[in-house]
Amino acid sequence: MKSQALTDHLAENPVDDEYQPLSTYFPDKEVNSVEVVSKDTHAWKMFFDGAVNAKGVGIGEILISPTGQHYPATTRLRFFCTNNTAEYESLITGMNMSIVQDVEELLIIGDSDLIIRQAQGEWETRDVKFIPYRQHVEDKAIQVNRV
Repeated sequence: MKSQALTDHLAENPVDDEYQPLSTYFPDKEVNSVEVVSKDTHAWKMFFDGAVNAKGVGIGEILISPTGQHYPATTRLRFFCTNNTAEYESLITGMNMSIVQDVEELLIIGDSDLIIRQAQGEWETRDVKFIPYRQHVEDKAIQVNRV
């Protein structure tokens, strides 16, 4: 199936003497958005991501202080799970890191629309296996606000 997609793409975009780079089209403008954050803010930034493949499950987080100090972390999970579960695990791990660092204001950035919107309460969590994760994220958010 992957070969067929590549073949179709090449057939639709032949390379000749007048080759120009392809114009990339992103249909979901909301996911592909950029927000400008004031440099005067005292907010920390946290990037998180999870990945699942045939070799296992891994998560990664990075905290960036307002002064530009980076605190990266990666972990290999010892259980198999879905990509969404790995994203939740990564988000929670990053939030734990921010609590340890006594972060008072945190801007969380991730590439999973589902996880972000569920954590913000914009989307309902229908899958029963994600309800404890979402609740844990809410609890961590309260902890961060108390610090």
